[in-house]
Amino acid sequence: MRRFSQRSHLVTLSEINITPLLDLAFVLLIIFVITTPLLTQSLNLKLPQGGKPDVPLDKKDIRTVEISPQGIYTLDRQRMNLDRMESELVRAYRANPNMIVNIRADENGLNKYLYAVIDRCQRKPLTKYSLRTAPPERK
Repeated sequence: MRRFSQRSHLVTLSEINITPLLDLAFVLLIIFVITTPLLTQSLNLKLPQGGKPDVPLDKKDIRTVEISPQGIYTLDRQRMNLDRMESELVRAYRANPNMIVNIRADENGLNKYLYAVIDRCQRKPLTKYSLRTAPPERK
C-alpha cells in the first residue's frame, strides 16, 4: 500500500507548471513593445511639416542620415563626420545600387549642414535620396 501512494506522488511531480513561463513571455513582450520605438531615432529632432505618405521599401535598402541643429551628423545612429559618412554611403551604394539615403534634419538647424549632405550625395553616385519631414497632422 505504501508503494502505491509513493507512485502517485511521483506522477504529480512530473507535471510542468507553465504559469511562470507565460509570465516571463508577457514581460518580455511588454519590454520589446516599449523599447522598439525608442530605437528608431537616435537624435531628438523636430521635423518640418509636409510630404507625402511613405512608399513601402525594403529596410536593407535604406540608410538614414540625421543632422542635429548643432551640425552633428549620424549615419544609421552612429555619429561621424561628413567625410567618413560620404565614404560609408559610397561603399554601401556600390554594394547595393537600390540604396536610398533618408536625410532627416531638424527644422531649427542651419541649412548649411543639410546642403552639405545633399551636395555630397549629388557629387557621388548617390542620386537616390529623400528629405524626410514629419507627416501632416490630421484635423
